[in-house]
Amino acid sequence: MTTVDESVGGALSAPELVDTLRTAIIRGELVPKQRLVEADLAAEYGASRGNVRVALSELSVEGLVERVQNRGARVRAVSVDEALEITEVRAALEALCARKAAERISDAESDELRGLAREMEEAVDRGDRESYSLCNQRLHAKIIAVSAQKTAAATIQRLRGQAVRFQFQLARQPGRPTVSLPQHLAIIDAVCRHDPDGAAEAMRQHLESVAEAIRATNS
Repeated sequence: MTTVDESVGGALSAPELVDTLRTAIIRGELVPKQRLVEADLAAEYGASRGNVRVALSELSVEGLVERVQNRGARVRAVSVDEALEITEVRAALEALCARKAAERISDAESDELRGLAREMEEAVDRGDRESYSLCNQRLHAKIIAVSAQKTAAATIQRLRGQAVRFQFQLARQPGRPTVSLPQHLAIIDAVCRHDPDGAAEAMRQHLESVAEAIRATNS
């Protein structure tokens, strides 16, 4: 019996396949409750069956894929109510991270955040939703990194994965960046001014706004 060579040139590695499948789920190319058949995925994405199994296992941990008894794997369907609950939990955790970031941030890190604020303003001025969305992700990641709250960071990453499809929908809505930009700037300002209470409140208000937008979009 022969084994698949995981290092075949051109074949996707497991981490690459995780990224590829995650993006397909986020963008709606793989839809909720769609079956994920190992053989089909291996053929479509040019990956070994072993790497497909590893990728599906990782995405299951992230909450994007679920295993169904006797049915294999499928894209996990997250309801609006669950997405709202996830966002509320994120608000509590990210408010904690914003508070800790405001206490710990260095001058160099403040300069980086203020530079990111300028990038976000320029993206909104250009009407570049894609760049703004990337800046949004960088901002949240940077604040979490500065906070040095490893347990919160791991929990937030898992929660964001589960509701990321709803967040992607919001990010692509015309006019959404003009709503969230002032909220992001308020977070940055409070963190850079070493204002823990202000940073926590700004982050909480921002994610409350995200929850309201999810509710309105899916009502």
